[in-house]
Amino acid sequence: MTRLILSTGNIISGGPSIIRKPGAYRSNLELTNSLRSSFLAAQQDYGAAALSDANGAATSNGTAPVPSHVNGDKTATDVWTEKVGDILYVPRIDWSLAGLQEDREAYEITLKLFFLPTAPVSQRPEYIEAALQLVKKELGVKNVDLLIVSFPGIAFEGDCEWEADKLNATMGSEEDEATTWATLEKLHERGEVQRLGLAEFGTEKLSHFIQKTKVRPAVNQINTRNCCNVPPPLIELAKKENIELLTHTDCTDVLPGGTLRELLGQGLQGAGILADESSSEGLKGDLMPQWVVKYTAFVKDRGVIENKGYFAGAQLLGE
Repeated sequence: MTRLILSTGNIISGGPSIIRKPGAYRSNLELTNSLRSSFLAAQQDYGAAALSDANGAATSNGTAPVPSHVNGDKTATDVWTEKVGDILYVPRIDWSLAGLQEDREAYEITLKLFFLPTAPVSQRPEYIEAALQLVKKELGVKNVDLLIVSFPGIAFEGDCEWEADKLNATMGSEEDEATTWATLEKLHERGEVQRLGLAEFGTEKLSHFIQKTKVRPAVNQINTRNCCNVPPPLIELAKKENIELLTHTDCTDVLPGGTLRELLGQGLQGAGILADESSSEGLKGDLMPQWVVKYTAFVKDRGVIENKGYFAGAQLLGE
């Protein structure tokens, strides 16, 4: 079965952006728009290079070849993607351009890893390892400062903060979350991740969770867009346990299967990777989104983000 690794590259354009306030985009919009831009740029760049090579060949031998890498109005996928073993990189990644501009000590590097609801819990250790290694290679670093995990099926929603906190206590699976956390603790022990964090844990969930951990979460992110305030009991618990309480604007359902298939399909704005009912071209099979990781490299003394981007993993089933 083919595994897909999707990447946006560095989405900071026109130089680093000064951090002034949380972005207006939730991460699902930013992610999908950035992936679409990444695919289009790769198609244009690699397609132009391939056509240039073809023109060069025509000039040297006097015969104009028919480029096999051009398919109608779209660049053929084997030109701008790369297959390595069972992994298809969309788009292909030029690792020679990886790395940061300054020494590692100058940065605060943060990752947020979203486990998607369609993926099996048993494979989360593989997702964690894949996401972390990709970001480390992209940034040219040996460790990151903070890794926040977002579990599926957990949200902070309600008419008020008290209702949201109460509903939150019934969400997710404490057993699955604790098992996954044990894998993250190993990364912390190896020095690959300095601090670990959670997202969307209300008072009761957080209180139960920290009793099952060896490495306490250093951060807990809460999305308060639907309930305005952080519940006072959660604030008190965070202070007592020395956990930094942050708010965020990320979307919980960061990459639905339908959205991913549209991005990779044969439609007008699709990348042409997957076959669909209207075309037999492309890969065939059901697509299972597995995980998404968002990363930022923040230059501490200048207060700017130098590098920000996403990787996403998916499995093609029933090929």
